[in-house]
Amino acid sequence: MSNRTLAILKPDCVEKNLIGKVITHIQEAGFKVIGMKMVRLTKDSAGGFYEIHKERPFYNDLLTYMTSGPCVPIALEKENAVEDFRKLIGATDPSKAQDGTIRKMYADNIERNIVHGSDSDENAAKEISHFFTRKELLEINGF
Repeated sequence: MSNRTLAILKPDCVEKNLIGKVITHIQEAGFKVIGMKMVRLTKDSAGGFYEIHKERPFYNDLLTYMTSGPCVPIALEKENAVEDFRKLIGATDPSKAQDGTIRKMYADNIERNIVHGSDSDENAAKEISHFFTRKELLEINGF
């Protein structure tokens, strides 16, 4: 049984021209891309997505960063998707991330950390629906 998770290649990933490299790591780790687009988040859209962090001190900085340039949300499918993706991307703070993780290789710091990954199956479903309609998600069998 495959599970789904959401990745967002954040504005610093796009700005540093790392989209292809990061997607290569994701696919080589066995994830199937079932939906992908490039978007420029508005303050409202970013605010809705990160509403869970509304009371946190970094919330406004996070919204400013996520609206600072285009980003690439990607719906992914794989067995154990959420946990495996979080292992692949590494700790939020790249200085604490394990060698070989996406954040260790490409992120500048805890604020500009290249990529978002869902933290639970429940949040993955909500986050995917924030960016994709059901019609936009491909059902890929035997891919």
